[in-house]
Amino acid sequence: MSDEELIKRICQGDKSAGEELIGRYYAAVFHYCRCWCGDRETAEDLTQETFLRLFRALPDYKERGKFRGYLFLIARRLCINEGKKAPVYPLEEGDLPHPENAMARAEDRDQIGRLMAELPPEQQEAVILRYGLELSFRDIAKMTGCNLRTAQSRVLYALRSMRKRSGHE
Repeated sequence: MSDEELIKRICQGDKSAGEELIGRYYAAVFHYCRCWCGDRETAEDLTQETFLRLFRALPDYKERGKFRGYLFLIARRLCINEGKKAPVYPLEEGDLPHPENAMARAEDRDQIGRLMAELPPEQQEAVILRYGLELSFRDIAKMTGCNLRTAQSRVLYALRSMRKRSGHE
């Protein structure tokens, strides 16, 4: 069943459709929030708040693109607000999807953490979205409010910077 069909059923009061939607996206939203805040408990709170706000907004939801992007936009806004309260924690080595990736070849997760912490926030976010959630550059651009080329550049410059500073260039 498509996301749009689930949304329609949720708006009609079908609780099982809501549970299915949560089951479909909970892990990914949690992972995203965890990349932002680093704290498991805070990430769980942000994930739950994301779905709470989503369900409140569903009656007014208008399909303008992928639902996934809309959902992560809610999570992003909550994470940004949370980030104003606490520092952003970098990705951990285990959060990277592909072990052959140059970042994963770093000696330890502390090095990855130091490399990520030295990036500008926009580049940190782009790397998390691209490699932590495996989003397309188009989806990254929509979520962050920049154009496609800017999203690509942020990831490219972040990776170049990290490789250079780690000695893998």
